[in-house]
Amino acid sequence: MIGLRRRAPRTSDDRVVHLVAGRCLDYPDAELVAAVPGMRQALTEQDDPLAASGLTSLLAHLGSGTLADLQRTYVDTFDLSRKHALYLSYWTDGDTRRRGEVLGRFKTAYRSSGAVVDTHGELPDYLPMVLEFAALVDADAGRAILQEYRASLELLRIALQEKQSAYAGAVVAVCATLPGESPPDRAAVMEMVGMTGPHPTEAVGLEPYDPRLLPLQPVSSGAASGAPS
Repeated sequence: MIGLRRRAPRTSDDRVVHLVAGRCLDYPDAELVAAVPGMRQALTEQDDPLAASGLTSLLAHLGSGTLADLQRTYVDTFDLSRKHALYLSYWTDGDTRRRGEVLGRFKTAYRSSGAVVDTHGELPDYLPMVLEFAALVDADAGRAILQEYRASLELLRIALQEKQSAYAGAVVAVCATLPGESPPDRAAVMEMVGMTGPHPTEAVGLEPYDPRLLPLQPVSSGAASGAPS
C-alpha cells in the first residue's frame, strides 16, 4: 500500500479497525482481494459490533465480483466525484493556497512519530494513509489527526451513505472508534464542530458555492444567537 514503517507493536483493538478500513478504502487490487479472508477473521476478534459490522459488509463486497468490477466501482465512487474525496483537508480547506501548509503538517506528524513515509504519489492527508499511520506507527498521533478531521470523516460518511455505497461501512467503522456519536446530518456536523459556511476561498477548479465543499468557517456570535447579520 503506502509504505509506513511500524514504530511500535499494536496496543489497541482500534488499530485493527483502522488498518482494515484503510486497506479497504485504498484502490482494490489482487493483493487486497487475497487478504479479505484474513481481514474478516481479524474482525471476528473485535469487541465493537458497530465497527465490525460495517467492515464485514464491505469485505463481503470486496470478496465478491471480479477485480475489474471492483476497480470500476472504486473509480466511480472516489475518482470521478468530489463528493467522496478521501483527502481529509480537502473537506476543510478545499483547493486553496493554505492547504499546502496543512499538508505540510501531516508530513510533520508522520516524521515526528518516526515514520519512514513512501506516499506512492498520494497526498499525505489521504485517508488510507492516515489510517495506516494510526494502526502501525503511532496510535495516539493518528487518533489525534482523525479527531481533528472528524468533520471531514462525518461528511464523507454521509455522502457515501447517501450513495448507498458499501464503502460507507469503512468510514462508519472509523468514526465508531472516536469519542461521541456520529451526527445524523450535515447541519449536525457543522454544529458539532461549531462551524458553518461551505464556501471555499481561492478555490481552483471548484464550484464556489457547492454545499458539499468547505472550508468550514467559525460561526459568528450573531449567527449562533439567531441575530440578523
